[in-house]
Amino acid sequence: MYTLYFLPGACSLATHVMARELGLPIELVDKRGVADFSRINPVGTVPVLVNGDRVLREGAAAMIHLLEAADSPLLPRSGPARDAAIDAIMFANATVHPAYGRLFFLAKSMAAGPAKAQAMAAAADAVSVLWATVNTRLGEHIFLGGSEPTAADVMLTVYARWNAQFPVTIELGEAVKRMTAAVMARPSFQAGLAEEQARAVA
Repeated sequence: MYTLYFLPGACSLATHVMARELGLPIELVDKRGVADFSRINPVGTVPVLVNGDRVLREGAAAMIHLLEAADSPLLPRSGPARDAAIDAIMFANATVHPAYGRLFFLAKSMAAGPAKAQAMAAAADAVSVLWATVNTRLGEHIFLGGSEPTAADVMLTVYARWNAQFPVTIELGEAVKRMTAAVMARPSFQAGLAEEQARAVA
């Protein structure tokens, strides 16, 4: 049984959804209900995935761990296909996620006014450029891996849901809209959202 420390709507949702996609048992713990979460993760972020005495504190590491634990074909054991799968996971985790992080930082730290609006618009434009890259990679495929959702598809879909939190325009291409809609329609995603709501600390 895995334990996943999460925050509702945060990137930890992707870890939870992927565990469900892979049929792996997982228990959710809202980090806000943990008395001293810094003992689990000194930097205070989620996801944190615990499997026995193994603790993974980065989303990409957690995804790769789950895929390997399930011996999933979505992460081949070797060769160019494995490289491509890891590259897509890292693009989501290390490129797209930090770009949204800048938006969250600006929204929280800057006082309202023209300077904030300009900074937010510039950050949103940078995110839109990344989504254009994803749109090109998808092409006519529903998912980055073809007909089945990959870990990167799930991660990117969680990030795309954050767009509604910002008063700026972030452009998603038609292929990206198709992919995110398909991921969000999957039973694993719907069940993941429902369980987060049920487990959330008020």
